[in-house]
Amino acid sequence: MGIFVGNYVEICSREDGFLGSYFVAKVLARVGKGKFMVEYLTLLDDDEKELLKEEVEAADVRPVPPHIRVSGFDVLDKVDAYDNDGWWVGRITGRDASNYYVYFDSSGDEFAYPISRLRVHQEYENGQWVSSQQKYQSAVRYVLDY
Repeated sequence: MGIFVGNYVEICSREDGFLGSYFVAKVLARVGKGKFMVEYLTLLDDDEKELLKEEVEAADVRPVPPHIRVSGFDVLDKVDAYDNDGWWVGRITGRDASNYYVYFDSSGDEFAYPISRLRVHQEYENGQWVSSQQKYQSAVRYVLDY
């Protein structure tokens, strides 16, 4: 699946404090070989007056993942939690009546989120979306077949 001008995409951040988080943006233009100019939908520029526009490496750009409907999550499920204007990768560590608790390896923090702010974590590999649940099931099948 190619990335084209006008597409909505997610940008994987490599900045300290944001490593491994994903932010939704619109592709404005191709800039040379292997780069795009994007405009973020939720991040503002330094003046906080306009949406942030920046040049990003193609390797940090992926399509917006498809929605996977779930009724809930289990402990240790890998999820993305929507916080601070982006999606952050973490693992479910527990649950109470209204929230799931998510631990983030990148920061060592744990926060509570309602299910409406969580999604199944998916990786974009070789032009295909693979959910963390699919990866887990494949690993279990491999171990059982071994």
